[in-house]
Formats: sequence, structure tokens, C-alpha cells
Amino acid sequence: MTRETNRYFRFDWITIILFLMLVGFGYLNILSASHSGNTIDYFDFSQPYGKQLIFIFLNFGLIVLLLAIDAKFYERFSSVIYFISILSLIGLFLFGKTVNGALSWYAIGGMTIQPSEFAKMATALAVAKYVSDLNTDIRVFKDQMRTFLIILTPAILVLLQNDTGSTIVYGAFFFVLYREGLPKYHLTLGISTIILAVLSLKFGAVMTSIIASIIIISMHVLRKKKIRLYQTISILSLTIAFSFGVKFFYQSILKPHQQDRISLWLRLEKDPVKLQQMKRTFAYNLNESEKAISSGKLTGKGFMEGTRTTGNFVPEQHTDYIFTTVGEEWGFLGTTFVVVLFVLLIIRILHLAERQKNQFSRVYGYGVASIIFMHFLINIGMVMGLIPTIGIPLPMFSYGGSGLWAFTILLFIFIKLDSNRINEW
Repeated sequence: MTRETNRYFRFDWITIILFLMLVGFGYLNILSASHSGNTIDYFDFSQPYGKQLIFIFLNFGLIVLLLAIDAKFYERFSSVIYFISILSLIGLFLFGKTVNGALSWYAIGGMTIQPSEFAKMATALAVAKYVSDLNTDIRVFKDQMRTFLIILTPAILVLLQNDTGSTIVYGAFFFVLYREGLPKYHLTLGISTIILAVLSLKFGAVMTSIIASIIIISMHVLRKKKIRLYQTISILSLTIAFSFGVKFFYQSILKPHQQDRISLWLRLEKDPVKLQQMKRTFAYNLNESEKAISSGKLTGKGFMEGTRTTGNFVPEQHTDYIFTTVGEEWGFLGTTFVVVLFVLLIIRILHLAERQKNQFSRVYGYGVASIIFMHFLINIGMVMGLIPTIGIPLPMFSYGGSGLWAFTILLFIFIKLDSNRINEW
């Protein structure tokens, strides 16, 4: 067998098998969450489980196409793919269809396409292309700003379409840049900002400012490598201003339903009557999803035996809340199985990324792992009440053609790049 022929047998089958297991198990749960009645017609394409079967079938053709294309194509045309993706996001403002309050869809015949799902893949390619350029040094401020611009452009366009969940996913690229040499102070700044925002909302701007001031002044006095006084004063002033700014942003900028979700998450509301009202309205999904997951106990109620699943207690259960079906029907063991699959997939992708000889392939691999991780973290955290409710699918698992195809393209481009690493020097 020739060397050229062998290239088609060097795909990482561990990654492919993990992908197929997630898609297969996801379909079983979509079937359970969307079927009605005692009989199931698997070829009823008016039902979500029937449509998903079509998406999966077409997906295999997409995989063959992705693996057949020369690996160098993805690097060579990454900028073109990114540009087309940006145009598709802009086009939504002219030709888009609003679904669930988000202007994120193109209606084509009887189906809809969500370009924001594919934009993540395009952004990963563009970031990999720019960062791997010989003239790029991610430690230099100018190159950092250009990289941030590549990431922020689609993120802002998606945010303007009222798709907050997909916007947050672009924060995943921070992990990619940090691996490639982004200075550590960016990590410190990012974590500090999140902590400061949460504390300001939970305990108030005044108390947070006092605590932060004590910490900053103590660091100035005790630090061996002294910070100049004007730097400490600047940091202190910005911290106090940010603490009060968070309060203003929360009360004056965020929409009422966004305020309510954050209030519920941080337990800001103390009135029991208001809490019960919240659970019956906007927090209904979360309340029912928590009940469904907890009712599954250790082994679950059995496939298609979940009373809350079959009773449609959880709206959108076959999409963003698909994990609740796993929890109720497969129990703790089933949810652990899903979590382990995702963890193994992410670890495997990172392992493959580290062994790439080409920086473009390594950066893109980290982008793939980071995007999947962010979706996984937010979706499961959302349905379990660990983070505020944000509409975002579980990769390869939730119902939807756009999501399935987008994650397939994202992953299998990397599998193709990895299969070509023997030719990269």
C-alpha cells in the first residue's frame, strides 16, 4: 500500500469514535424528548427526531467531504472562509429570521440555517492563520489587538442579533492565545474582572470597593517587587469605578429578563413571594430541569420512561435542555457517562494539538477544544442552575442541523489536519 493511500487511514479513530458515541447517544435522548404517543415512526420527518435522523445521515456525507479535501486547503483559504462567515452574519440584519427573540437564522425553504454556529469554526481558522504567521508575535501589543479584532468582530455581530450565549463562547479563544504566549496579566485581569463583577452584585459596590482596596493596598506594601505608587492608585481607582459601574450596568443597561436571571443565580432576591413568582415564569425551565435531573437518582427511570420528559414539563428539552433527559432517564450514571465522553474528547483533542508540527494546526486544535469546552461548560452549568440561564446547545448532542454540522466541520477539519502532520516539518 502506497504512502499516499496510507494517509487516509491515519485519522485519529479515538476522536472519531468519541464523536460518534456522543451523536448516537444524543439522538436517543432527542428521540425520547420529542416523541409523542406509544408508537414511534422513525421516518416521520415532521418530528424533531425524524429531522435529526436526516441531519445525521447528511452529516456522514459532510465528514467524507471534509476528510477528502487537502489539509492545506483549510490553512490557505482560512481568511476567505472567515470573510464569508462575517458576510453571512451581516446579512442576517437584512434577510434574517427571528426565532425566540434572536435574529440568528436564515429561512431557506422549509429549513433554517444559523450562521453563528459556523462562524466559530471560521474564527478558529482565522485566529490560527494569524497567530501562526511568521510576522505575528502574540506577546506584542499590536498583534494582540489585531487578534482581538478578529475575535470580537463576529462576537459583536452575534451580540447585536441578541444571541448572548453564542457571544460568550468567543471567550474560549482566550485559552488558545494564552497557550501561544499571551502575557499572564491578561489572565489575572480577566479572572479579577469576573470576580469583582460578581462580588459587586452580591455584596454591593461599597463593600466590594472596601475589600478590594484593602487587598490592593496590602499587595502594594507587602510585594517584594514594588509597584509604583501612581500604578497602585490607578488600579485602585479603576477597581472602585468598575464596582460602581457594574451596578449601573445591571440596573440601567441589562433588560429585565436578564436582571431576573442574574438575580436568581446569585440569590439576590429575598422575597419568598417574588421567588415563587420567578419560578413560575422565566425560571420555569430551570426549576423543571432541576426536578427532572434529581428525579433520575442513580440509574434513572429508563429509556422513554421519564415522566417529566414524556409529559413535556421542560420546554425545549430536545435542544438546549437535552441534558435533563439524560438525568431523568439515565440517572447519575448516565450523566456521568456523558460528562466523561466530553472530557475524554477535549483531552484527546488537546493531546493531538500538542503533537502537531505545524503551529497553524496546533492553534486550531486548541480552538476546537476550547469551543467545545465552553459549550459543554455553559450548557450543563445552565441546566443545573450553576450559571445563569443562557440559550446554548450541547455539542453533537442537542437537536439541530446547524449545530451538528457546525461542530462536525469544526472537529473534522482538525482530524484532517492531524492526519497530515507527518508531512509537516
